[in-house]
Amino acid sequence: MSIVYKCRHCGGTIGRLEQQIVDTSVLGWDKLSDEDKKEMIDYTESGDVQIQAICENCEESLGHHPEYHELDYFIQ
Repeated sequence: MSIVYKCRHCGGTIGRLEQQIVDTSVLGWDKLSDEDKKEMIDYTESGDVQIQAICENCEESLGHHPEYHELDYFIQ
Protein backbone atom coordinates (compact mmCIF):
# COMPACT_ATOMS: atom_id res chain seq x y z
CA MET A 1 0.00 0.00 0.00
CA SER A 2 1.22 3.47 -0.87
CA ILE A 3 0.06 6.81 0.38
CA VAL A 4 0.35 9.27 -2.49
CA TYR A 5 0.11 13.01 -1.93
CA LYS A 6 -1.09 14.85 -5.05
CA CYS A 7 -1.65 18.54 -5.67
CA ARG A 8 -5.34 19.30 -6.02
CA HIS A 9 -4.58 22.15 -8.43
CA CYS A 10 -1.88 20.96 -10.84
CA GLY A 11 -2.21 17.19 -10.31
CA GLY A 12 1.50 16.75 -9.64
CA THR A 13 2.75 14.15 -7.18
CA ILE A 14 4.05 15.84 -4.03
CA GLY A 15 5.27 12.69 -2.31
CA ARG A 16 4.73 9.00 -1.74
CA LEU A 17 4.94 6.88 1.40
CA GLU A 18 5.47 3.15 0.96
CA GLN A 19 4.14 1.68 4.20
CA GLN A 20 2.37 -1.52 5.14
CA ILE A 21 1.09 -0.17 8.45
CA VAL A 22 0.32 3.51 8.94
CA ASP A 23 -0.58 5.34 12.13
CA THR A 24 -3.00 7.92 10.75
CA SER A 25 -2.67 10.07 13.87
CA VAL A 26 1.02 10.57 13.07
CA LEU A 27 -0.03 11.86 9.62
CA GLY A 28 -2.58 14.21 11.22
CA TRP A 29 -5.64 12.60 9.68
CA ASP A 30 -7.32 12.46 13.08
CA LYS A 31 -7.34 16.28 13.10
CA LEU A 32 -9.46 16.44 9.91
CA SER A 33 -13.22 16.81 10.04
CA ASP A 34 -15.33 14.11 8.37
CA GLU A 35 -16.06 16.55 5.55
CA ASP A 36 -12.35 17.27 5.03
CA LYS A 37 -11.57 13.54 5.01
CA LYS A 38 -14.19 12.95 2.31
CA GLU A 39 -12.76 15.80 0.25
CA MET A 40 -9.07 15.01 0.70
CA ILE A 41 -8.69 11.23 1.07
CA ASP A 42 -9.44 8.78 -1.74
CA TYR A 43 -8.86 5.03 -1.82
CA THR A 44 -7.84 3.68 -5.24
CA GLU A 45 -8.69 0.29 -6.72
CA SER A 46 -5.04 -0.75 -6.38
CA GLY A 47 -5.26 -0.31 -2.61
CA ASP A 48 -3.33 2.95 -2.49
CA VAL A 49 -4.51 5.97 -0.56
CA GLN A 50 -4.45 9.26 -2.46
CA ILE A 51 -4.34 12.52 -0.49
CA GLN A 52 -5.32 15.81 -2.09
CA ALA A 53 -3.01 18.58 -0.86
CA ILE A 54 -1.28 21.59 -2.40
CA CYS A 55 2.25 21.77 -3.76
CA GLU A 56 4.66 24.62 -3.04
CA ASN A 57 4.33 26.12 -6.53
CA CYS A 58 0.53 26.27 -6.40
CA GLU A 59 0.62 27.60 -2.84
CA GLU A 60 2.94 30.39 -3.99
CA SER A 61 0.63 31.18 -6.92
CA LEU A 62 -2.33 31.39 -4.54
CA GLY A 63 -0.31 33.75 -2.35
CA HIS A 64 0.29 36.07 -5.29
CA HIS A 65 -3.27 35.74 -6.65
CA PRO A 66 -5.71 35.26 -3.74
CA GLU A 67 -8.67 35.45 -6.13
CA TYR A 68 -7.67 31.95 -7.34
CA HIS A 69 -9.08 30.54 -4.07
CA GLU A 70 -12.53 30.93 -5.64
CA LEU A 71 -11.64 28.42 -8.37
CA ASP A 72 -11.52 24.64 -8.07
CA TYR A 73 -8.67 24.51 -10.60
CA PHE A 74 -6.62 27.51 -11.63
CA ILE A 75 -3.87 25.80 -13.64
CA GLN A 76 -4.93 24.89 -17.15
